[in-house]
Order: sequence, then structure tokens, then C-alpha cells
Amino acid sequence: MNRRLLASLIGILLVAVVSVGLTAASGNTPSLGLDLQGGASITLQPEGDYDTVALEVAVEIIRSRVDAIGVAEPEIIRQGDTVVVNLPGVKDQQRALDIIGRTGDLQLRPVLQSGSVDPTAGEVDTTPTTATSLPTETSLPTEGGPGESRGGRVMVDTTIPTDTTVATDTTIPTETTVAAAPVDAAAPSDAAAPSELPPGSEVLLGRDGFAYLVGPVAATGLVFENNAQASIQGANWSVVVQLRSGAAGADVWNALTSRCFGRDASCPTAQIAIVLDGEVISAPVVQEAVFAGGEVQITGNFTEQDARDLARVLEFGAVPVKFAVSQVQTVSPTLGGDSLRAAMISGLVGLVLVFLLMLAYYRFVAIVVFVGLAVSIGIQYSIITYLSKTNGLALSLSGIAGIIVSIGIAVDSYIVFFERLKDELGSGRTLRNSVQRSFEGAWRTVLAADSVSFLAAAVLWWLTVGSVRGFAFFLGLATLADVMIVWFFTRPAMLLLARSKFMATRSMLGIKPRKDAEAIT
Repeated sequence: MNRRLLASLIGILLVAVVSVGLTAASGNTPSLGLDLQGGASITLQPEGDYDTVALEVAVEIIRSRVDAIGVAEPEIIRQGDTVVVNLPGVKDQQRALDIIGRTGDLQLRPVLQSGSVDPTAGEVDTTPTTATSLPTETSLPTEGGPGESRGGRVMVDTTIPTDTTVATDTTIPTETTVAAAPVDAAAPSDAAAPSELPPGSEVLLGRDGFAYLVGPVAATGLVFENNAQASIQGANWSVVVQLRSGAAGADVWNALTSRCFGRDASCPTAQIAIVLDGEVISAPVVQEAVFAGGEVQITGNFTEQDARDLARVLEFGAVPVKFAVSQVQTVSPTLGGDSLRAAMISGLVGLVLVFLLMLAYYRFVAIVVFVGLAVSIGIQYSIITYLSKTNGLALSLSGIAGIIVSIGIAVDSYIVFFERLKDELGSGRTLRNSVQRSFEGAWRTVLAADSVSFLAAAVLWWLTVGSVRGFAFFLGLATLADVMIVWFFTRPAMLLLARSKFMATRSMLGIKPRKDAEAIT
């Protein structure tokens, strides 16, 4: 019996020591929330006509975009029709705004013509001459090599051709003007401006600094499945996305690519502009008429960040509601650091006061309480750190509040046990018999109380969002830890202590145990 108790005690201590040791050796620490490490808070206001269902769908897509950025425990909160997005620890706030704020429909439009922008004149270069940095015959561009061009992105099915022809005409109609944008290369194009533009045509600026004359919308982002991925092949990054099957996906896509591959009047450049909120994100050249495999691969002179951003646009681009960024607030890291220090100090003060009170009231056995709490905190710290690394869990002020509240729950478990033990000792039973009987009675009470606390935490986590959900998670985690510590640490520690020669003649909880001959059995 003593061996099993000792094995249980040593086992839980080893779990705590090893988990904390591995966490410290890895150098990982818990991720912190917006209120502890600073970050950005973005308020989005819907524009135009929309309904409640469309707004809910838009919020879910924003949530997916935020998750794709890799922000630890973001908060996406609806306040009426307004959406508040809190991004803890965001380093590149402008990039986050670019991805979150772009919530209009993703459009696919044929490119009729493309041209460079004159940044000094503030207009599209309308000179009917060729302005290009690409040779008339070139293979696919490589990073940093000759012929580098953001407009040279190439769309293929599953095989990239080893050579492709890119024409150099970059003139566009003289009657169109757009705002100035910096440019360092010309985009490929191989068709003169059409004499008559189809209805719905317009000039749009691209991220690459070029202007694109695009035709009417031929498809939306709904042709793609929500599974776009950025991948690297050799030294080049590419984006792969699956087409939806049927008339709403592959059929619409193949009808567009067939027109562009054939370079008919509606798509003379063989390019498809991927447009989001009026900006051309990419304009790849079609290399296959029909994508029979249901997979689209976009390659070109991508950096890793370019490829990942384009994948997120393709995956989460179609949103039924347009939003305007009405407010952006920044929480400074200094303020977050002050909040973290205040939370840590309050937690430590609480622990010290609890230990002193237990020591004054229960005397020697308060050591068991102290070690038990240390083991529980060590295990929780390791779990929180692991979940921060693998699942994006973030520790916020509300989470710290949940952990501090759980300390009270853990202390209550000890008090229930010790008070029953005092009653047993006061009735004249031996220490060994009293510990066994009091734990059996206290365990049922502890289990019932912790079960209620855990159910309350689970309901809160399920029904709420934001900081309340963080509080519920950490409260539930600490409650489970309390059950584990009471059974695997407190029980064997007290039973072994009661059976030791050290306590044979000493008082426990202020009551001196009777000898076996005098004790009540």
C-alpha cells in the first residue's frame, strides 16, 4: 500500500518537474493577449445594403482571415452591426489592416490592357510606345534574376511550361486616368487597346504599381474552395487552390480560362485579374484552356509573403458585406507590460497571504498545501505554454483572473479535507485512521464542487466570446488540475505522513493523536 502511495506521489512530482524543465529548456513562454502585450484594435463599420445573415457570414470570414495571420487568441466581437477586431502583439499593423479590412467580393476579370503609371504626372502612361523590362521571349522569371516583373505571374494547371512568350505592348486608352503609384517595371501585355470597350470595363491599379484595363466581372471567389495554400517548389513560391465542382465552380472558371487562353476579344492578353476591393492583387497569364484536374496553380516571382497573402485572399476573399475601417486604436506594449506586472504581483501577494493563513491555522500541514499549489501551477504553466505554441492560446488579464480564482478553489479543497480530519481526530480516532476516513468523505465533496465549477466554466466558454471566454478556459483548466492534485498528491502525501514515525507522537492541526490502545476505531 505504501509503495503505491509513494509511486503516485513521486509520479505527480516528476510530471511537474519534467514538464516545467522541458518548457524552460525550449525557451517557450505563454503568448500574451492584447491587454498584456499591446497590439491593435480595429473597428469595422458595414456599408451599403446588408442583412443579419450576411453580416454573420462576413464576421466568420474575418475570423478566418485573422486566424490565417497567426495572431494568438484574437478577439472578434460584434457590437450591434459594428465589428471590433482585437489583434494582440501584431507587429505589422498595416499588413493586418490590408488583410482584415479587405472584405469586399473577390472578383476575376479579364485583362484587356495593362500599362505603367507615370508617378510625376499622376496618370497612366498613354504614349503609344513600348515600355518594358521584359524581353519578347522569356522563360518564367526567377527571384532577383533578369526580367523580374510583378506582372509576370503565370497561371498553370499542374505543370509549369519551361518557356512562355510575353509581349511588350503596354499602352492603354488615352481617355483613362488613375491616381499615381510608384512603379519600377512594366507589366506584360500583347494587345492594343480595343476600339470599343465592353460595358463594365474600368481601369484599376495593381499592387505591383501597374494600371490594368479590365473587362466586366467574369467570376467571383466562390469558384474556389476554401483551401488555398502557399508552397515552395525548388527555389520558387507558388499558390495552389482547388476549384469547386459543378456549374458554380469549375464550369465558370473553365469558361473564363478558355476565352483567355484563346485570346479572344474579351480577353486579348490571356491574363485574369484577381481583384479585391477595386485593387488588382495579381494578374496571372492563363496557360491551360481547361483545368480538368480541378486544381489551379499560380506561379511567378513571389516572395514567401506574397504567396501567403495571395493564398489568404483566394481562400477568404468572398465576403457578402463591405466594411469601412472606422477606427484603429493601438495599445502600447508599455501599458501591457504594466498590466502584466500588476497581475503577477497581485497573484504572488495572494499566494503568500494564503500560505501564511494556512500556516497559522493548520500549522505544519500547510507545507502540503504549498507544495500542492506549486505542483498545480507548474503543470498549468506547461500546458498553457504548449497550447500557446501549438494552438495560439493567449494569456490575458481575464485568464490570469481565472487562475487566481482557481487558487481559492484549490485551497477550499484542502480546507474541506483538513476540517474533516480535525473532526475525526477530535472524536478520538488515530491519525492513520482519521486521514483515511476524512479523505474518503472529503473527496466526494471536492469532486462535486469541482464538477460544478468545471460545468460553469464550460457553459461560459461555449456561450461567450472575448475576455469572458478566456476567463472560462483558464478556470476550467485550473479546476481539472485541482482534481488531479487532490487525488495524486494530497491523498498520498497525507496518508504517508500519517503512517510515518515522524508524526507518531506529534500533533496535527493542533490536535495530538491518541495511541492505538486509546483510540476509537
